[in-house]
Amino acid sequence: MERMPEPSKSRRRFLYVVVCAAGTAHDVGTLLTAAQARNLDVGVIATPHGLGFIDAEAVEAQTGYPIRSAWRRPGDPRPLPPPDAIAVAPATFNTINKWAAGMSDTLAVGILCEAYGLGIPIAALPYLNAAQAAHPAYARSLETLREMNVRIGTAAPHNPKSPDAAAAFRWEEALELLDL
Repeated sequence: MERMPEPSKSRRRFLYVVVCAAGTAHDVGTLLTAAQARNLDVGVIATPHGLGFIDAEAVEAQTGYPIRSAWRRPGDPRPLPPPDAIAVAPATFNTINKWAAGMSDTLAVGILCEAYGLGIPIAALPYLNAAQAAHPAYARSLETLREMNVRIGTAAPHNPKSPDAAAAFRWEEALELLDL
């Protein structure tokens, strides 16, 4: 389902939601619903592995836009309007570290790297376990992202293999951090 945005003199604000491969990603509709309730249009960018964690058909039906997970070919139309803000939720250990290091090897991380240079507000809601968070690269990456004015969610890393971690994820915090 590909929908091209219609030109409008007063278009609604547009939020990109970058979804990574994490156990809570299947509930991304919670964030989409909250954003739409705040009169935002929403498009989803999924990491290549994140795409397998969401119900793509349901997400596309809810947003009215195709999910992006790969680069367009030259000359292909842009399926999403430019973002006014970006929420990275859930933000995984892998994506956080690659983004902070400027490793633009996927569309999702490429958009995040470019957004910094464009001055687009970004909020990231990390979702990772405490064993991953103990790695020294993670703390350095968070510090780098904070220096880039990325607003980082407050959730603490969960215990490895915790069955309740996904239920405690606060999707709406992304909108609060972005003041949307």
